[in-house]
Amino acid sequence: MIASLGMYDRAEVQPCNDRLWALIRDGLRAAGRAAPDALTRGAGAYWPAWEAPDLVLSQTCGFPYRAKLHGKVTLIGTPDFGVQGCEAGYYRSVFVAAKTDPRRAVAQFDGASLAFNEDLSQSGWAAPQNFARAHGIALRPVVRTGGHLLSARAVAEGRAEIAALDAITWEMIQRHEAFAARLQVVGLTDPTPGLPYISALGADAAMMFDVIAAAIDALPAADKTALCLRGLVKIDAAAYLAVPTPPAPHDLGMLTDD
Repeated sequence: MIASLGMYDRAEVQPCNDRLWALIRDGLRAAGRAAPDALTRGAGAYWPAWEAPDLVLSQTCGFPYRAKLHGKVTLIGTPDFGVQGCEAGYYRSVFVAAKTDPRRAVAQFDGASLAFNEDLSQSGWAAPQNFARAHGIALRPVVRTGGHLLSARAVAEGRAEIAALDAITWEMIQRHEAFAARLQVVGLTDPTPGLPYISALGADAAMMFDVIAAAIDALPAADKTALCLRGLVKIDAAAYLAVPTPPAPHDLGMLTDD
């Protein structure tokens, strides 16, 4: 059995995620569903977990869900992180540039070099490209970093001019990374459905939703604050599938991996 909560699992908040999982695990067992003792971490927390037939619980991104996982996993619910300017369960990306850059709005970055985490990231790739197309500008993919933290660092170090970061990840970067002081926010993407919880196909979604919601409610306030976690909401699969998919990085002149 596999359970993972890897999307917001910085070292500083891993104990909080462990306590959240313990509450969920015990709730699932009480409801008659077997669950592993501990969370899976590392590379196995992502695609290997999402595609595993014995997946108990994980959190994925909206882009992987609509591109590859829809119809192959059970959509349970979406955590609400209380992102400013977004309805419950929705989130957006934050555009960051170097604080020394004189440009103060994304519209001024037409043709700028973009650092992004990966091709199937909603917040790091799809959201900024959809924003750029809607506003008649181009953001050139120059470095695929492998993570939002690394994309932010690439901009701070001058290896790219701009990056789009998941708003919750950006909040955690500001809390825990000194280099965040070298960055400025230059814009926001439109809200889209947040990162959903999933289980293997055939799971009892209603039961799991209730168990997870109760676990979040029971989580100590300090842990909820550390995780930026407010609650759990239901968002229809159709809302995820309706988000536009932009061209892939290689179709837009992708240059190099970091």
